[in-house]
Amino acid sequence: MEPNKKTQTEAESNILFSKAVKAGQRIYYVDVKMNKKEEMYLSITESKKLVSGSTEMPQYNYEKHKIFLFKEDFQKFQDSLNEAINYINNQQGPSEQRTQEEGEINIDLDF
Repeated sequence: MEPNKKTQTEAESNILFSKAVKAGQRIYYVDVKMNKKEEMYLSITESKKLVSGSTEMPQYNYEKHKIFLFKEDFQKFQDSLNEAINYINNQQGPSEQRTQEEGEINIDLDF
């Protein structure tokens, strides 16, 4: 193993808090982690289940995308996220009016 690569256990050991949001074929993980300088930050991961192969022998893989968000950017990120959510709600109505089949995701973030 390369000296700079962490094992899965080492990478998970710096998780201080974790919340999973299941949304159809996707799962969003919101983790609070700590860096080497003992500063906390958010790690937001989207994990999407991909199925390939035949129906008799399906193969499952997961595509992951990560966002790292540091404390000094929380307010700007929250403001932009709220603005985008408000825009969608004004254009299409609040998410409570939409069904789960439409891919509804309710997110309430308080920083």
